[in-house]
Amino acid sequence: MESLRRWWMVQGCLDYPSVDRLLLRRLNRCQFVDGHQRRFGVKRLCSLLGIARSSFYYWRRTVPARAARQLAEAELAARIRKVHHGSDGTCGAPRFTAELRDDGGLVVNHKRVARVMRTIGIFQAGTVAGLTAAAR
Repeated sequence: MESLRRWWMVQGCLDYPSVDRLLLRRLNRCQFVDGHQRRFGVKRLCSLLGIARSSFYYWRRTVPARAARQLAEAELAARIRKVHHGSDGTCGAPRFTAELRDDGGLVVNHKRVARVMRTIGIFQAGTVAGLTAAAR
């Protein structure tokens, strides 16, 4: 990334502070191309960043699907919190999945429930995160 920063500075493509902001925010490369495509062009930016143009266009085409998935994950997280408060924190992912199916008829995989539980910081009572039963 340092050599890319130097190249941009030498070419006068981008000013130094904007490159630092890019590094600090750790933007997705496709987001960077999307933000600067009018000034420099998609072909040039993709070749500089080492991504295929088709990857950029795929990323741009799937933005609505990712947003819808994030919304669905947020709704699922809210329902999991509700079930978690009702169970006094004694349920694990399989039981949460069964409760979600019984309550609202929501068909969701237990692995997805476990992943959402991890992301929002809900663990089964009596377990320590990251430890197996044998290690406790």
